[in-house]
Amino acid sequence: MSAAEGETPVADGAPPPGALYSFGTPWPELNQGLSYSDTFRCADAGAATTLIEFYSTNYKSSAPLPGWVKRIRNGQITVDGEVVTDPDMILGDGCKLVYHRLPWQEPFAPYLLEVLYEDDDMVALNKPSGLQVLPKGLFQQRTVLAQLQLKDWKMASCCSKIKHVQSHPVPVHRLGRGTSGLLLCAKTKVAKVRLASYFAEGAINAGNKRDKSELGEEQKISKFYRALVTGILDNDEVVVTQPIGLVHYPGVAEGLYAAYSSGKPAMSKVCVLERLAHQNHTLVQVEIHSGRPHQIRIHLAYTWHPLVGKSLAHSDDPLYGIGGHPKFVEPESTGTDSSFAYDGGYERPLQPVPGDCGYHLHAHWLVLCHPTTNKVIKYISHDLILGTVIYLTCAIGVDYNLKKIC
Repeated sequence: MSAAEGETPVADGAPPPGALYSFGTPWPELNQGLSYSDTFRCADAGAATTLIEFYSTNYKSSAPLPGWVKRIRNGQITVDGEVVTDPDMILGDGCKLVYHRLPWQEPFAPYLLEVLYEDDDMVALNKPSGLQVLPKGLFQQRTVLAQLQLKDWKMASCCSKIKHVQSHPVPVHRLGRGTSGLLLCAKTKVAKVRLASYFAEGAINAGNKRDKSELGEEQKISKFYRALVTGILDNDEVVVTQPIGLVHYPGVAEGLYAAYSSGKPAMSKVCVLERLAHQNHTLVQVEIHSGRPHQIRIHLAYTWHPLVGKSLAHSDDPLYGIGGHPKFVEPESTGTDSSFAYDGGYERPLQPVPGDCGYHLHAHWLVLCHPTTNKVIKYISHDLILGTVIYLTCAIGVDYNLKKIC
């Protein structure tokens, strides 16, 4: 399968080893900004609410009161389509409010994506570390979704009425920004619904299973990761069932996912691949039976073997410490990153936050039932972890026993 117009091969003109082709459009210097819409409803007819009261009360996590004053006086707020610069304007019931966030330069992110497999229903990508999957926080444009939208896809027209072909593929699961590897995307609405249901079934089953012997049975999709962890694991195989839930974390308004006894069920099967005694590291394979946010990072840290860090400042996972809990429960210091504050927002704490990179985790391979043909498909991706090369291949129609992963 050759690269189509607009697709980007590697420097020598050939696709990356094991990939069908690569594609990507370089990011512009600034994104297009964002608009946030609201309809004001007056709960008490006898009370008056000003513009500044509305925003500083309802969106405290976005900016402090002086920041909202700055945004209003900058002309970034419209009421019923008209720019308003008076913070003390009284709002009327039912008025339409729009906050226009100014364009900004998003942090560095790679833009090239490798296609490992593609048919009329879905496409499997090799996502690089540092690229976010869906828009969130500072990354609103530099995402996998944006690259999928920018590419001119050759979507199958012959079956569009049956499968409801979309204008572009969409991711059906997520990988952390710092996690590299296999990302599955659906080209049709039918494939999107079925693949999403496969992942949802895995999360439900993880909460119902009590016996290790049940692992891997009757699964429509199984995901396997390669991870480099600190220390040497004694057992060749460990099954972790620690629940995961939200805990308070400074700088993250919605809270941080961590090991939490009252959280949602989660299950990970960890198998030792290689013990690197001279480095005090272990290379492991992790099969997840649920897809909780940061599940692998939390579960490995819960076993006292957090992921190996990539920076001199953090020899292990920069965010999760022993026990699967965040390393920092209070702000490190008064040090901040002013990139959040250019239009009145809070300055970002310098302590690690969930979207940061700096750990060794790769979505190495997956096995799934095709969403329309029900054939078993096995992809194997690749990565380089401290000199351990994991080769990339792609095989279709493999008769694979999911109970013998290790």
